[in-house]
Amino acid sequence: MNTQKSVVLVTVDCLRADHTGFMGYQRPTTPFLDGLAADSFVFPVAIVAGAPTYYSLPAIMASRYPLALGRDIVGLAPGEPNLASAFQQAGYATAFFGAGNPYISERFGYSHGFDTFRDFLDSDLRVGAHAAPVTPASGWLSRWNRKLQESRPHFGSFGAAYDELYFQYCQRRTEPPKSLDELRRFPAADVIVDQVRSWLASRGGAPFFLWLHLMDPHFPYYPVEKALEQMGQAPLTPFHARYLNSFWNRSDLSPKRFARHREEVVALYDAGIRWVDTQMAVLVDALLRSEMWERCVFAFSADHGEEFLDHGGRYHPPTRLTEELIRVPLLLRVPGAKDTARSEKNRSPFSMLHLAPTLLDIAGVKSPFCFRGHSHWDPVRKGIETSEGAITESIADCTNPFRPQNRLGARALAIRESRFKLTLDFATQSQSLYDLEDDPGEQKPLANDAEKPVRRRLLGRAREHLQRSIVERDQMARARSKLRDVRLEVLHPEYLSLPGPHAGGSRLQ
Repeated sequence: MNTQKSVVLVTVDCLRADHTGFMGYQRPTTPFLDGLAADSFVFPVAIVAGAPTYYSLPAIMASRYPLALGRDIVGLAPGEPNLASAFQQAGYATAFFGAGNPYISERFGYSHGFDTFRDFLDSDLRVGAHAAPVTPASGWLSRWNRKLQESRPHFGSFGAAYDELYFQYCQRRTEPPKSLDELRRFPAADVIVDQVRSWLASRGGAPFFLWLHLMDPHFPYYPVEKALEQMGQAPLTPFHARYLNSFWNRSDLSPKRFARHREEVVALYDAGIRWVDTQMAVLVDALLRSEMWERCVFAFSADHGEEFLDHGGRYHPPTRLTEELIRVPLLLRVPGAKDTARSEKNRSPFSMLHLAPTLLDIAGVKSPFCFRGHSHWDPVRKGIETSEGAITESIADCTNPFRPQNRLGARALAIRESRFKLTLDFATQSQSLYDLEDDPGEQKPLANDAEKPVRRRLLGRAREHLQRSIVERDQMARARSKLRDVRLEVLHPEYLSLPGPHAGGSRLQ
């Protein structure tokens, strides 16, 4: 019998760490995973190397920082060694099933190393992809609205009242949706897990590496109705769900006015998490029935978090690297191993840069030479605390990476230790130092003359990181990426008009 360990990696889009039960959340979002956590290693402070998705996944899959090939490169380079290709070369069957995230596609290099790669970007299973959105007024009313918007700064409080009336009018003039399924933009977790179960049933006896990327907590927040029931929430009409999502996506409101519906929006988000948890139980049951579970490493995490007015914002734009966006859950279940040395005082950050080499080490597969992270399996299983910290980076203004010119803005950088965190904004040439023990919500940056040794140490880490990004750059991988981008711009100019992630809402015209 084959004794090699198979590996299942589940990443959930927009899942912030503090909304899972095994990380202390009080609402019942993850009852199954909470039970699994008792026999798993739970990382209290897992920090992504970049945010959002297109700056997070290069570290998770290829163990390198997202800007290591240059600010203008997004995704993996063509043929870049990664977690999947390492397993494939070791004789593993490899498969990816993703719920329609456009940044996890062949276009961005993520199909390399996978025998089976299903991103569901062109699938009929994207049930709500073509649902009619809320439509603004047309004809004379639309023209009148645009003229009023041009003069709006002169209207004072009347302008806000008019915006509200126009928003309500647009909501009510659109045909009401028949169900939440009609509104959902991405395939729900049960659709993806059903596909995975079919793949598991059809594969041979070789060990496998399986990656699932689920989108249920991603905006727009349209959870499966059963998940709302599981969360003990009152029935929600499709019209009201659409109203809440449209309201949350407005650009004309202050954080104070958004707060009016914040709890309802968070409830929709939490229900999306609950449905992921429900489907994790289905997936594990399938592995148990096929007698694969006891030879299977299971890793559950996220690509980044989500903001709900924590710092006055929404969604997950790359403009800031606050804890709600860069701290993610990380649960690691290894057959025959258990976290017997867990300590709530262990707050050392674990960079997601190290996840791929750690998983390969557990499976007994050699990591590619180009990986920048290293395995943490030995200190993790021995309960040894590390103190190297974690670095997160992004391009602050890159809200739509499909447009190459948007990738060349100024860098944002965060250096995270167990207690202190330094953020650098290169656009404004500013820095902020936080003491996360006294200020876990990052609301009160320390004075410039406070903790000077700490500031000096973290600035040194930042300088070293920037220098290494240039000195260690793989110029051949960069050249291949640039050539791919030029080819796609010529052959597929439609890519340049694709929308980016939600970074701040919209105004109905």
